[in-house]
Amino acid sequence: MPHGARRLALVLGVCTGLAGRAAAQAPEPLPMQEVAPGVFVYAAPIALAAPDNHGAIANLGFIVGRDAVAVVDTGGSFDTGRRLVAAVRARTALPIRYAIDTHVHPDHLLGNAALVAEEAQIVGHANLPAALAARRDAYLDAGRRLIGGAFAGTEAVAPTILVADTLALDLGGRVLRLEAWPTAHTNTDITVLDEATGTWFLGDLLFVGHIPALDGRLKGWLATLQRLKARSAARIVPGHGPPSVPWPAAAEPMERYLTGLERDVRTMIREGRTLGEAAERAGEAEAGRWSLFEAFAARNATSAFQELEWE
Repeated sequence: MPHGARRLALVLGVCTGLAGRAAAQAPEPLPMQEVAPGVFVYAAPIALAAPDNHGAIANLGFIVGRDAVAVVDTGGSFDTGRRLVAAVRARTALPIRYAIDTHVHPDHLLGNAALVAEEAQIVGHANLPAALAARRDAYLDAGRRLIGGAFAGTEAVAPTILVADTLALDLGGRVLRLEAWPTAHTNTDITVLDEATGTWFLGDLLFVGHIPALDGRLKGWLATLQRLKARSAARIVPGHGPPSVPWPAAAEPMERYLTGLERDVRTMIREGRTLGEAAERAGEAEAGRWSLFEAFAARNATSAFQELEWE
């Protein structure tokens, strides 16, 4: 082979190798559905965090404005956050200006570091920095144990823009209305309304299919749900479940479960039943109606009992 041809083959071989390694390192974009013009949602599987899902078990989204993009929740690992960024980049080169955390749970915000790498500002409830600081080590330890090697690089990054009441974020001709809520699902819940399309991200204030997880106040959640139902929206993006659902009909199953849990726990307290009995039996009529019931039902009943027994 002539010297020039050998040199060209060597260069092409090196370039091909570099391209192959770059492709191997590039994250696969999360599969997104466009639920309204410029509004994209990743509908997560209903599952617990595990090595095969890398913690991508919560619904995530992004909204594209004229000048910038906002992400709503970032996933349960740095890898998931990178895949969300890749999904944005598959659709637009606009800067990702904001990453909004709807609440403190790890499946919704442990991808924040990937968004910080994009120079996005992290936005969350005014209570979120303290709540995350209290849970950071436990979340990271659990992620390493449950997800394994795919959890590498994950950090717990707190928000720097805080929402105590309401906040408007302008993406350029597109305003997002953020609202902080009293303690309900957690003490860090915020919602995100895209005013242009009437698409309302409720985070885990709404579960569909996946059993609700109580980490705040049962009575507060039921009261907040009534306030949410009193408002209209073109569509809702739940924290877990389909990419979008009609409103307020989609709230009915969760309201039934939470109301039944409250009724069962109050009855058991009145009868002098123990916390352990409540954990085993409260809400059991709903067992066949929710995915992951066994993983969360006893915890929900325990939280409700502890809240209601000293009223």
